[in-house]
Amino acid sequence: MVRANGAVSLRELARVVQTSEVTVRRDVRALEAEGLLDRRHGGAVLPGGFTRESGFPQKSHLATAEKTAIADVAASLVEEGEAIVVGAGTTTQELARRLARVPGLTVVTNSLLVAQALAHANRVEVVMTGGTLRGSNYALVGSGAEQSLQGLRVSRAFLSGSGLTAERGLSTSNMLSASVDRALVQAAAEVVVLADHTKLGADTMFQTVPTDVITRLVTDEPPAHDDRAATELQALADQGVQIAVAGTGASGGPGGEQAPPGVRPRRDMPLPVQRGRMAAGQYRGPGGGMAAETLERTARVADMRRR
Repeated sequence: MVRANGAVSLRELARVVQTSEVTVRRDVRALEAEGLLDRRHGGAVLPGGFTRESGFPQKSHLATAEKTAIADVAASLVEEGEAIVVGAGTTTQELARRLARVPGLTVVTNSLLVAQALAHANRVEVVMTGGTLRGSNYALVGSGAEQSLQGLRVSRAFLSGSGLTAERGLSTSNMLSASVDRALVQAAAEVVVLADHTKLGADTMFQTVPTDVITRLVTDEPPAHDDRAATELQALADQGVQIAVAGTGASGGPGGEQAPPGVRPRRDMPLPVQRGRMAAGQYRGPGGGMAAETLERTARVADMRRR
């Protein structure tokens, strides 16, 4: 799966091999020790994946449930008659599909996928930037795109990227995409970042949005025991970023908004903190014995290699 997609979430791996995320995390550590993949927060990537960027076909199959839930929450932020900018990406494409129902909306975008999703929305005006087409993500980039955004002012920008950290903010693996995203940010009064849990803590080459410029983050709930993702969310909240967590099917249904476990929500976003998570080390494999668990882990790792 990692070879085919470039990256995969622990949640998706657990679903495919039909085991728990705790068990998959141990198996991923074993594969990393053999040099077969690199671990990232909430997932795994091909070795040397820091600079590697997956294309649209691969990204469109990653964390689909999470992206759907994130898009539902993000769409609820958009008001009738508003003017916004929407950047390129598979998560923003999901958002665009929901914006078709907002009357009087004006959407400025450099993404062909976003424009296509809104092409038949009679009550939405779509404004495309100029620029050169970047085929891997169907986005317009370059000086033409950046110049067409000069002098523009809208209420909000909705952006996604390849990684998000409290230290550097949002980042991406491509220099041209980063430059256009910065121009989109300059045009907006508020910046909303859409990032699923696999991007939390990931740091890629080119910064697009510094943390102090991000108004709000819409994400999904990190998997249980993903302490690093929870720590990253807390660090973002401590720096003033408003955190909205979209529930997936396993945590209350798409579109449900909640606080990430262990994160203290900002006072202006009073979200309940979930408790009662299983503590680290409580999981026991089928059969409860170490020998049986070791045999099953070996079989799962072999199965993951084949995938």
